[in-house]
Amino acid sequence: MYTFIVNPHSRSGLGESIWQNIEKELKHLGIKYEVFFTKPHRRTSVLIRKLTSDKAEHTIVILGGDGTVNEVINGISYPEKVTLGYIPTGSGNDFSRSYSFPSDPMKALDIVLSARRIQKLDLGELSYKDKNRRFAVSSGFGFDAAICHEVVVSHWKARLNRFKLGKLVYVFVALRQWFHLKPKKTVVTLDQTTTHTFDRCYFVTSMNQPYEGGGFMFAPHANPSDGKLGICVVANLSKIKMLLLLPTALFGKHVHFKGVYTYTCEEIAIHSEKPREIHTDGEPCFLQKEISLRCLPEQINLITPP
Repeated sequence: MYTFIVNPHSRSGLGESIWQNIEKELKHLGIKYEVFFTKPHRRTSVLIRKLTSDKAEHTIVILGGDGTVNEVINGISYPEKVTLGYIPTGSGNDFSRSYSFPSDPMKALDIVLSARRIQKLDLGELSYKDKNRRFAVSSGFGFDAAICHEVVVSHWKARLNRFKLGKLVYVFVALRQWFHLKPKKTVVTLDQTTTHTFDRCYFVTSMNQPYEGGGFMFAPHANPSDGKLGICVVANLSKIKMLLLLPTALFGKHVHFKGVYTYTCEEIAIHSEKPREIHTDGEPCFLQKEISLRCLPEQINLITPP
């Protein structure tokens, strides 16, 4: 049986009508399913935890965006017992972009039901103080996280989504955040062995997928099934150069410029002289000075396009 997790507010409120069309197709095909709609305040994670706590195998199909994916993976009790399907209806859709999921919901449904290709998916984990949050796409610290914090509360996201221009909100917010941006001294330690100190660090992003922020290929070297994280640090350059550098990240070309540092590791510890914004899959967390991130040993089965 398929368990559908539907975000009715995704794609500027069209998520519910998209689900209604999918439900008609499921009934037409005689597919056995159950459906749950997402709830605020991370209660969706609580629901998923209850559903998967029986140690049985489950096929969970997500209809939503990166935030919905984040809510689901944070609730899964036994990742190795779960197979994920995905019907992208978000605005950033970085998770979808990495696997080339079709934007047409019915075509995405066909991929789920046929399940011709299943790949392993790593899960990243952010830890700070006594809290842990998983991520499927990325977790950022600094400038990119500050953008995510503002995008979440921005009224422009919903307005632009109506015209299929939701990605532009990241550009507007990035420019706004840039004006107030102050780089901080930051120390990163890779796999508990190698330490790098950056006197003027703008951000550190830990990537499970190549893309984040609505299409920025910050870690073109990231592989979502290799048991490691792709790290991108932008530091030790002027604000103007950093701003000019950002558009090249849409094509992954930023890695060739001075001031961009890339690494691959299983875990990373980050310490900043002052608290900074953090996020997991675009979902904001409280400001912190110290965080650690790692790639979990457990993997999820993911149904992907053939």
